[in-house]
Amino acid sequence: MEITKDMLVGEVIRNKPEAVDTLLSFGLGCIGCPASQMESLEEAAMVHGIDLPKLLKALNS
Repeated sequence: MEITKDMLVGEVIRNKPEAVDTLLSFGLGCIGCPASQMESLEEAAMVHGIDLPKLLKALNS
């Protein structure tokens, strides 16, 4: 399954639990926060100042 910018953070975690370590390593510490169920990876990256292409590459590797 390819992870895309439009996927919700919570959806990524549910479908690929090992992604938690990658998300945390990029500074996305809100993985347990209620917003993760409504926020896309693109939105989370923008809010947290994360380079989205690098994050997606890491999540899909």
